[in-house]
Amino acid sequence: MTQAKIEAGLTDVPETMLWTLHNRAPEAMRSDGIIKDPEAIRIYQSINYDYERSFGRTTPTHAIRSLVFDKQIRKFLTRHPNGVVVNLGEGLETQRFRVKSEQSLWFTVDLPEAIAVREKFIPPDAQHHHIRLSVLDRDWFEVIPHNRPIFITAQGLFMYFPEQEVKKLMQDIGREFPFAWLMFDNIPVWFSNRTMKGFKLTPHYTAPPMPWGINKPDIELTLRTWVPTVAKIESVPFPNYPRGFGRLLYGVLMNLPGIKNMSPSVTLMQFGD
Repeated sequence: MTQAKIEAGLTDVPETMLWTLHNRAPEAMRSDGIIKDPEAIRIYQSINYDYERSFGRTTPTHAIRSLVFDKQIRKFLTRHPNGVVVNLGEGLETQRFRVKSEQSLWFTVDLPEAIAVREKFIPPDAQHHHIRLSVLDRDWFEVIPHNRPIFITAQGLFMYFPEQEVKKLMQDIGREFPFAWLMFDNIPVWFSNRTMKGFKLTPHYTAPPMPWGINKPDIELTLRTWVPTVAKIESVPFPNYPRGFGRLLYGVLMNLPGIKNMSPSVTLMQFGD
């Protein structure tokens, strides 16, 4: 008997977890896919949702982003096997299955409705904990162990907050976890402006507004102004597009300063005294 598919029932920003899943799981299904993610495939095939109607054809973009974050977390856990990984707004990301470390401790911080969907497929356990709070609710600070190295990620999250909220959250994280690492991705200003006017990904889906955008040349100065005690800021490069015309086009565009400086990017920062 075919098992009935599960209704996600998500709207607004939490629904974007299905968008990223739509780009990650089909990439993992490909024989030449750049990511190995059987858990994402399982979840993708278990949800009753018309992905293509909402999000259109799949692209490897979110798989690429996941791999960028995977790589840095692996580096962190190699140096700190007993480290703590805190994933903010994790949604249906399956990173815990791709990056394994027996001594590490993982926390997912997300809205209650997002955690409810996540737990239909990915239950918490003694090593992997779920915190049902908005990342803007600082109560999650109290749950995270402070006596171990900490790596905090925000994949596809900060752009959905106003700039002042992002600034204040970074400042508070820096004060509460003074030696933690924080890794996040961001969108450029032009794309943020586009979403504020209504960005229709398809005729049937309009992406939520993304009020915070920042261009690459402005990132380091902005972050050092916001958090003067930051010890290190590093721009983490995206790998090339994996195949086809997109690979050639990406290679050309990323060598044009005007385009490169107005493209999405990933930043890794380490707080310090």
